[in-house]
Amino acid sequence: MNEALQLSPKFLRWKQNLLAQGLSIDSIEEIYTRYRHNGDALFSLVLLHATTPEGTTIPPICFLKGQVVSVLVVLIAEETGEKFVLLVKQRRICNGGLIYEPVAGMVDGEDIPLEVAVKEVEEETGVKVEAKDVHLLHDEPYFVSTGTSDESIYLYFTEIHLPLAQIQSYHDRKTGLDHEHEFIWTHVATIPEARRLITNTNGLLNLCLYLEKSSPAA
Repeated sequence: MNEALQLSPKFLRWKQNLLAQGLSIDSIEEIYTRYRHNGDALFSLVLLHATTPEGTTIPPICFLKGQVVSVLVVLIAEETGEKFVLLVKQRRICNGGLIYEPVAGMVDGEDIPLEVAVKEVEEETGVKVEAKDVHLLHDEPYFVSTGTSDESIYLYFTEIHLPLAQIQSYHDRKTGLDHEHEFIWTHVATIPEARRLITNTNGLLNLCLYLEKSSPAA
């Protein structure tokens, strides 16, 4: 196995979690790893040979991606109090089409999830927020696909009060980092429209938890 992968924080976190759950690891075979320009492991496909505390084996293939963040950016019109969601749209490998979703990003190296959330909001939407205004919706990250990946996601939201004209000015802006292969456009949507446009489970969960938290009965 490549030494760079063995020493990467996301690999070490995954392996530590396996051991903490009582698994006995026989071997881990690296099949493929993609690295960032700075040498950090971006994601990796590995083959795990391990025995559970019950004496059984565990499905061997794991897609290592580590922790990610999702941030629901809610823009509130100062004139009316109406809420809008600032989504991003970009082509995704799942089907090659344009996918609408909240701001999202990977937690690499020793990054702190909240700091990543703040940075991604500005990079993907152009909106500047402070850490104190970005709120976690669940204490622990949720696992995205428990049968095939270690990916886990922290769900955040931020509310920003702005004049309606300024909110509308954030619609259909080109953003993202070209060197990270990010070709992103912003989309300002009402809450009902956002519910229709978002098609990934992470984004829908983010929206639903936010609505639950912000409802008068919450």
